[in-house]
Amino acid sequence: MYAHDESGDQWSQLPPAAQVEVATNSLRMLADPGRMRMLWLLSGEEYDVASLAEAIGIARPAVSQHLAKLRLAGLVSQRRNGRRVLYRARGGHVRRLLVEAMNAADHHLHDIPDHD
Repeated sequence: MYAHDESGDQWSQLPPAAQVEVATNSLRMLADPGRMRMLWLLSGEEYDVASLAEAIGIARPAVSQHLAKLRLAGLVSQRRNGRRVLYRARGGHVRRLLVEAMNAADHHLHDIPDHD
């Protein structure tokens, strides 16, 4: 409802408490650099735990724990492929959230002016 309101009225009313709680939890999950890196890679393709651990440089048990948290937050989905479980970022909203966070960081790091 709020993200699609182009009139500007979206900022005059608070979103429902349940929506704020879920959004806050999602952002909390992104507050860890390892999870941010994992979610970035998972936005491009599917990974199993071992491949993701190798790509990020984190031990497999830690990757499994991070993935469980990301799944509970609704940021990652999984599917079985034989004996392997493959993980992927859950949809365009998650990918756009990551891109916007990285763009904001880039603006901050390089003193790029803000824009809409």
